[in-house]
Amino acid sequence: MRTQAPLDAATVESLLTAAVAAPSIHNTQPWRFRLDPGSQALEVRSAPERTLPLSDPMHRAQYLSVGAAVFNVRLAAVHQGWRPEVRLLPDPREPGLLATVRLTGRLGADDQPSDPGLYEAIARRHTSRMPFTGRPVPEPIVAEMTAAACAAGARLHVPHRAGTRRLLRVTAAAEARNHAHPERTAETRTWITAPGADTGYGIPITALGPPDAAARMPVRDFTGALPALRLPALWFERHVQVALLWTSHDRREDWLRAGQALQYVLLTATAHGLRTSLLHQAMEWPDLRAATALPGHKRCHPHILIRFGYGPDGGRTPRAPGHCAVRPAAPPATATETS
Repeated sequence: MRTQAPLDAATVESLLTAAVAAPSIHNTQPWRFRLDPGSQALEVRSAPERTLPLSDPMHRAQYLSVGAAVFNVRLAAVHQGWRPEVRLLPDPREPGLLATVRLTGRLGADDQPSDPGLYEAIARRHTSRMPFTGRPVPEPIVAEMTAAACAAGARLHVPHRAGTRRLLRVTAAAEARNHAHPERTAETRTWITAPGADTGYGIPITALGPPDAAARMPVRDFTGALPALRLPALWFERHVQVALLWTSHDRREDWLRAGQALQYVLLTATAHGLRTSLLHQAMEWPDLRAATALPGHKRCHPHILIRFGYGPDGGRTPRAPGHCAVRPAAPPATATETS
């Protein structure tokens, strides 16, 4: 029987560095990592203290975030020459254990990744909340993004202009509700940090975007009742390009798959020189989330709206170091007497 080679510290560090670069709602980074010495698997767990009780009461957005981190771990493992085996929700007795990634062996000559530019895109990918140029993204790139979502177990719908306007109207309605909800506004503002703040979490003020002078683009207002922190309005692209990420089921494992698909799409876009931003407001209200579903499609469960195009870099957000605890080893089995 082939035995599993132990993971060395350098390999674990490379996996964690990639994992924490994943996007997460409000940059909460709601994950923890632990190494199981028995199976030599990297466990990816939820971090309950970094959740959003009002905006994400079912923790669906947290699962999307963790799924994105798992996808980065997979890419990092392949980049290091390992074959990763991913299991989602591997133990029903541990609901906080969302995934495990075990490196089952070295990649062979025929196992080289088909997307060699994705790993390099991990470090370059970040959210840009600035106006884009409006230059249309070529159809072959959009097709690659759509194929990426499908390969990860989700679907990506890129609507025409009428469909785009519908999705933006629903998102604007959600943004208005959030703005009128003091508790939600306060929860969001908790994750905004001042320049130079000594924290690895949250969104610096310098990474926020301006409002749209034409009020077509429903940019999330993170500042709430602090208008002095708001940037002056700018003109956004007239014809916005968006894509709706969805799955045909709405279970916890589907949320994790959707998170992997999200990151696959974002990295594909980044590898082609695109900028992206995420519109999640409508997903935070059950009726508005349902309103973003594809008309006439009974099994469309939306997860997030992706805006993509050509444009400037946005402000970077910090990352906390990827620490990895070690699961305590199981006690040795005691010998029993036999007669």
